[in-house]
Amino acid sequence: MDWKQCEEQPDYHTKISRVTQHPYQLPSADDLSTESHKWIESRPCSISPTGFADGAIVDGGGGVLFRFFCRRYVWAAGESVRPVAVLVAGGVSVLMVAGGGVSRASSSLISPHKMGKMHLLAGSNWPAIGLCFFFFFLIASSAKIPTSKIPSTTKKSSALGVQLQVTDKQVVIDNGIVQVNFSSPGGDVIGIKYKEMDNVLETKNYENNRGYWDVVWSRPRDSNIFDKVQATKFSIIVQNEDQVEISFSKIWSPSMDKTTVPLKVDKRYIVRRGSSGLYLYAVMERLKGWPDVDMDQIRVVFKLQSEKFHYMAISDDRQRVMPMPQDRTTGQPLAYPEAVLLTNPVNPQQKGEVDDKYQYSCENKDNKVHGWISNDPPVGFWMITPSNEFRDAGPVKQDLTSHVGPIVLNMFGSVHYAGKDLNTEYRNGEPWKKVFGPVYVYLNSIPPSENPKALWEDAKRQMSTEVKSWPYNFPRSEDFPSSDQRGNVVGQLVVRDPYINEKLIDASLAYVGLAAPGAVGSWQTEVKGYQFWTQADKKGSFSIKNIRAGKYSLYAFVPGFLGDYKYNVDVIIQPGSEIKLGVLTYDPPRNGTTLWEIGIPDRTASEFYVPDANPTLVNKLYIDSPANKFRQYGLWERYTDLYPKNDLIYTVGVSNYAKDWFFAHVNRKVGNTAYKATTWQIIFELKSVMQSGSYTLQIALASATNSELQVRFNNANVKRPLFTTRLIGKDNAIARYGIHGLYWFYSIQVPASQLLQGKNTIYLTQTRNGSPFSGIMYDYIRLEAPTKA
Repeated sequence: MDWKQCEEQPDYHTKISRVTQHPYQLPSADDLSTESHKWIESRPCSISPTGFADGAIVDGGGGVLFRFFCRRYVWAAGESVRPVAVLVAGGVSVLMVAGGGVSRASSSLISPHKMGKMHLLAGSNWPAIGLCFFFFFLIASSAKIPTSKIPSTTKKSSALGVQLQVTDKQVVIDNGIVQVNFSSPGGDVIGIKYKEMDNVLETKNYENNRGYWDVVWSRPRDSNIFDKVQATKFSIIVQNEDQVEISFSKIWSPSMDKTTVPLKVDKRYIVRRGSSGLYLYAVMERLKGWPDVDMDQIRVVFKLQSEKFHYMAISDDRQRVMPMPQDRTTGQPLAYPEAVLLTNPVNPQQKGEVDDKYQYSCENKDNKVHGWISNDPPVGFWMITPSNEFRDAGPVKQDLTSHVGPIVLNMFGSVHYAGKDLNTEYRNGEPWKKVFGPVYVYLNSIPPSENPKALWEDAKRQMSTEVKSWPYNFPRSEDFPSSDQRGNVVGQLVVRDPYINEKLIDASLAYVGLAAPGAVGSWQTEVKGYQFWTQADKKGSFSIKNIRAGKYSLYAFVPGFLGDYKYNVDVIIQPGSEIKLGVLTYDPPRNGTTLWEIGIPDRTASEFYVPDANPTLVNKLYIDSPANKFRQYGLWERYTDLYPKNDLIYTVGVSNYAKDWFFAHVNRKVGNTAYKATTWQIIFELKSVMQSGSYTLQIALASATNSELQVRFNNANVKRPLFTTRLIGKDNAIARYGIHGLYWFYSIQVPASQLLQGKNTIYLTQTRNGSPFSGIMYDYIRLEAPTKA
């Protein structure tokens, strides 16, 4: 038969590939030739529903019996023969032919050219097949090289080596557990075969819309461009039985399409022996002198089979059966495109719910594993992030996880919950390089009789294993340093606030981190470098491990105390550094004794009053979840329901901030599209006013979106406020169900002339009324008496 005839066989792969290298001896091309039939090439075939392509013959329980290699052999002549399998043991090859008997070991093969799926024990030739097995064991037992039992495939070990197949347009890596297909040279993940699922990715999508990297970028002051990063070159980095690492790379040039981000990109993928998944990372680089750009988002995306994966898990208390993609199409769009009211869902129990991908966002420090579960077959697909060193803006930066699609994301960087206050601009030919990852795409399965939620528990265990293994020792990029090329920093942080305690206070559970040198608190807008954070123990002791070499500032913030800490000396990390900083002292903002306070200084608005959602606009997942109550749609409109005419008034010593302080200072709706600025009041008493020195009003904001806070004392109508923030904030946390965005802190000096003996009123006005989402969230407010002499 000729090549054209071969290609037309419906059960053939579409591309011809040469025999891959295997850990056991394969028949050579000469062995596969006879005097009348010349062997040309081979391609993989599938043995049976319970077998592995190029893998092992298994019993009914999945146990490995022995190694085989199955091929469709193409010959110059066109005769048709039943399928064959080459069995290997002790270095001796034996050919099995269903219905044909056994050839001598390592000798010429009969030449089938038309092979479909088969089961080795199926058909009407039991005697011949039994003879084949008998002859196989006879040869194996008589071989000089002793045979060894091949263990069953597990997460930790596999008898099957990692195999690589390369064609003009596809690359396939197979370790006997997962088989991953990539487009070449573009480098998209177009297929992942696991267990009974030939492809866990959405086959209804085009190949470039299943598993891919993308960058959202723009030229200065121009509109955003969405670039699915396509490589132009494929190369093999490592290829052996234990690991295959491959690279898909490109270098930008001015001749490229105007939608191509000016970057040098190297996308890497790794499959390891015994690993039930795929490791991936990317090295992105700007060379000196390249064009000015903004890069607002860098991520990797996987889109799963929508007919299979219906259950999503983000955390122990955030998991549910999700709506179908078509439910969003048939639903009613709400105040913005991401939010949709489900009016005719496939699952009628979900009718009346709101779906929005931002309802499933997560802080970086908690975003370690998330994904989806298929019930039939019971398979899990998980995104595991073992380190946050390559993510932007520190441990409490929020971002997307998984959402309806079903879609699984790893957001390495974005302006979500921060806006353009993040430093995403690259100017004046600034060079830059960063490694994103590696992260781990993990697949698991259980017997149908078990509870599918066991897959989530297993994914968490696997996540813990990956975290303990960081930094990995197997990536081969010179830009990813191993553990011995990194350094460690230890120390203790204490707090000095004599107005609370004359003794030093342990910075209990403080967040301590290293990030690029900058001003106090600059870590929360820093995206270009790496950040390394840890949480101190109850004594304030901290240990930051596996830090990349470089120059850093050490930053911290302490729950229960205002402001940000910065160590006043740069920290220089060299390979092998073991830096002991000793005891560091944080002096939080403080000018005098606390007269009164509202809230808890924890950088969030979670302690304040979060209303119940409109019952016609709920996400049922959060109805009985107080910790996630703020994730309901439309809570900003509930302010108007609660305060239809008059604004919030809070009386110190009488009101309770958990019940009487609305979580977001927003505008009042006065028409279909009209909004009115609001002014909140804080009423408090002073027995006397100290004329020497100034009082201090400390205000910490947990979020700000296109807002301006003006502060007045005892006269709401005075034209010029005592203080204004001016226009601040772009984090959009109110609309995106965030209980915080970026942190803002203001220390306001209040002259004694502004205060009265007896009753006083502070007027807090959010002046920008152009949108329902313009507003602020308070973290903490405190009035301090003047400093004592």
